[in-house]
Amino acid sequence: MPRLNNFIKTVLQMGQVLWRVARNQQLQQEYGEQCYLPRERGRRMAANVAPDNLNHRRHCQGGPDIYQLLRARRGKEERGFIDLEMLPPELSITILSYLNATDLCLASCVWQDLGNDEYLWQGLCKSTWGHCSIYNRRLPSGFSYRKLYMQLDEGSLTFNANSQEGIGYFMSKGILVDHPKELAKFIFYTQRLNWKMLRVYLDERRDVLDELVTLHNFSNQFLPNALRDFFRHIHAPEERGEYLETLITKFSHRFCACNPGLVREMGLSPDAVYVLCYSLILLSIDLSSPHVKNKMSKREFIRNTRHAAQNISEDFVGHLYDNIYLIGHVAV
Repeated sequence: MPRLNNFIKTVLQMGQVLWRVARNQQLQQEYGEQCYLPRERGRRMAANVAPDNLNHRRHCQGGPDIYQLLRARRGKEERGFIDLEMLPPELSITILSYLNATDLCLASCVWQDLGNDEYLWQGLCKSTWGHCSIYNRRLPSGFSYRKLYMQLDEGSLTFNANSQEGIGYFMSKGILVDHPKELAKFIFYTQRLNWKMLRVYLDERRDVLDELVTLHNFSNQFLPNALRDFFRHIHAPEERGEYLETLITKFSHRFCACNPGLVREMGLSPDAVYVLCYSLILLSIDLSSPHVKNKMSKREFIRNTRHAAQNISEDFVGHLYDNIYLIGHVAV
């Protein structure tokens, strides 16, 4: 109960702030064209206007005077707050759109019509799970985005415990279709999936992994930054092995496909990018590990890398070292 009271208090404070901003903009628009006096003279005249005249001006505008509703509160328990249902509907919906699912459920206990608004739950679904197959279908009558949110949340929790069961749950509810591209888009635009379970699933579904790689656009990105972006969506395994080699191979081909001009200018190839990626990973471990006392120098990195990829310029390799040294690990 205290949490609900604090929540209502916060929402109403947001309503006051948003209303005052909208009210000030409205007053500026209505009276801006009528103010021909110099600014300083206008300020002095405004300071001398009686409160009764201001109230009369507000009442003459017609319609409900929300300002008076906000001010006309008696008692300490009501002072300074207003019911959301007394605000214009578009303003109330705007206030509630800033809430997460938990707070929106609390809001629906107080303002049932507003808290259960399908527009709000649709926004929550698409902001949390950016792509689902069901978004592109013709929705049946009686469809509820609030129910869909609960199903998506349940499916994500199931996936984080068992990836295969989670995907099966989404398919059984008609949220996803069993197509590699659809599954890859769902994974790419969702941040609620556990990366360990995701790694297990992608290792088993290489067709989904292939589609997921093609969703990345590395155009005009510096190689270490592109590698960080790649591992942000597809987490690297903790040890070397066939899966890490597969990831780096797919990344190398995708990076070259997105940067044909750089390939021609620098003489890069997927094999060369593959070597550079491994060099960057090893350098990241060397510079960030507290167990390594003698850190690799820039000169050593350039010498070792150019020995493996001879066509790469020394300046380019030096910039790679500087990026890792200043920004940090590529696979975090």
